[in-house]
Amino acid sequence: MLYSIVGTDNPNSLSDRLTARPDHVTRLIELKNQGRLILAGPNPAIDNSEPGEAGFTGSLIVAEFDSLEDAQNWANDDPYIKSSVYKSVEVKPFNKVLP
Repeated sequence: MLYSIVGTDNPNSLSDRLTARPDHVTRLIELKNQGRLILAGPNPAIDNSEPGEAGFTGSLIVAEFDSLEDAQNWANDDPYIKSSVYKSVEVKPFNKVLP
């Protein structure tokens, strides 16, 4: 089943995000290579795909896992949690309707 993983950033976490990003992206590439990643990306803090120092407010990942528990465990192991980028993470089942 698909699950949405929504991380919300701590204020002023851009430098921590940039430091942890390589490890975060490596995990996403592993999901992609397994054919389980539907989409992933950050939420810019301003209306610009390159927000610069404004940074980001969080991230969205939609991926396939065997269970909600597996999705939650995967999310809990994210480098952005370990580096205090995320102040919260919410994992929910997701039904893709379109496209």
